[in-house]
Amino acid sequence: MIRTILLTACIMSTGTLFSQKLKTVSYQDGTQKLNGLVTSNAGKKLPGVLILPAWKGIDDEAKTAAAELEKQGYIAFIADIYGEGNIPTDNASAGKTAGYYKQNYEAYQKRISLALEQLKKNGAISDKIAVIGYCFGGTGALESARGSLPVVGAVSIHGSIGKDQTRKNGPIATKILVENPADDQGVTPEDYNNLIKEMNEGNADWQIITYAHSKHTFTDPKSPDYNEVMAKRAWNHTLLFLKEILK
Repeated sequence: MIRTILLTACIMSTGTLFSQKLKTVSYQDGTQKLNGLVTSNAGKKLPGVLILPAWKGIDDEAKTAAAELEKQGYIAFIADIYGEGNIPTDNASAGKTAGYYKQNYEAYQKRISLALEQLKKNGAISDKIAVIGYCFGGTGALESARGSLPVVGAVSIHGSIGKDQTRKNGPIATKILVENPADDQGVTPEDYNNLIKEMNEGNADWQIITYAHSKHTFTDPKSPDYNEVMAKRAWNHTLLFLKEILK
């Protein structure tokens, strides 16, 4: 127990310290101002990783991921999906705002696409870019593949994997990694089976890794769902996947 508390404190401290090194990048979607964050190696010609944060917007988990990705030799850019003045302050507003983009998936794909452009402007090699996302951002990672956005790989980390079944399945060129907690009550067996059907019909290069004894936000040290062992495994799987497709 003490070891877990110390590890959590260390991870949170890393995210806080690194956030001081992240540079704010402001960009626009029409009249809406967006404020993303880029790692301190911006400007170099390196593979890039777009990070899509969870339902409350840019948080410490996204910032810590950016820190670790920079150590691995990637330029990381954390997208601002909601925009200035629209950041949720509680679960109710987060659910409403995230729900809007899940239903209006083309608007979500557009915001992801705008963030990808900023990642490229900050030095990422255009044909060596992947996207990873947490929770609501995990849904976005899948939407980047569904929308044929210019990414070679997408990682959905405890994302909502369900899709409106009135949408037709199409070809998927993006390589897919889904990191699925076994005890996520937000993912139904129907969602799981439909995702596999979608991936197969799209002739995708896909894999799903399911983590035992793990609830929804199992990778977030601030969450009561945090599972230290499985979170570490999931991150190692993410790094292995990124190394294969980007280096």
